[in-house]
Amino acid sequence: MVYINNINRYTFPMNQPHAAITAITPRRTPYCDTIESILAEFGHVTNAKLLAGLRSTYPKVTATTVHRATVRLAERNQIRVAPADLDGSIRYDANTEPHDHFMCSVCGELRDTDVIDIVKPALEGSIEGCHIEGRLTIGGICNKCRENR
Repeated sequence: MVYINNINRYTFPMNQPHAAITAITPRRTPYCDTIESILAEFGHVTNAKLLAGLRSTYPKVTATTVHRATVRLAERNQIRVAPADLDGSIRYDANTEPHDHFMCSVCGELRDTDVIDIVKPALEGSIEGCHIEGRLTIGGICNKCRENR
């Protein structure tokens, strides 16, 4: 008999409590593969957009299933949580490496960038006694929206 601890993903043989711990392969569903494909294509998407994309292949998939799959993928660092959409919806990011973002304040487009090494010293120098941690999201207006104004 084997006891499975879902939090740590380890097995403990019940009849051998002193036995070595072995890792379990994390649960993987076909939805996860499709979610990663959609993210690879679009870069940053909300669960609503993922749901629409999944329904073309899996018409009966629910919003709850998509939410659970994205949370599971994010916990495993296979995807990242990105800055929220303009309406506050959580977005996910295909790029799992640490990076910054530019977000258009008009259309909400999110683009990856890497400016922390340039911006951090200027911010820390202008705000006495502070130390910047984490990554940045810089707001502004994208060229497409600027041209349409």
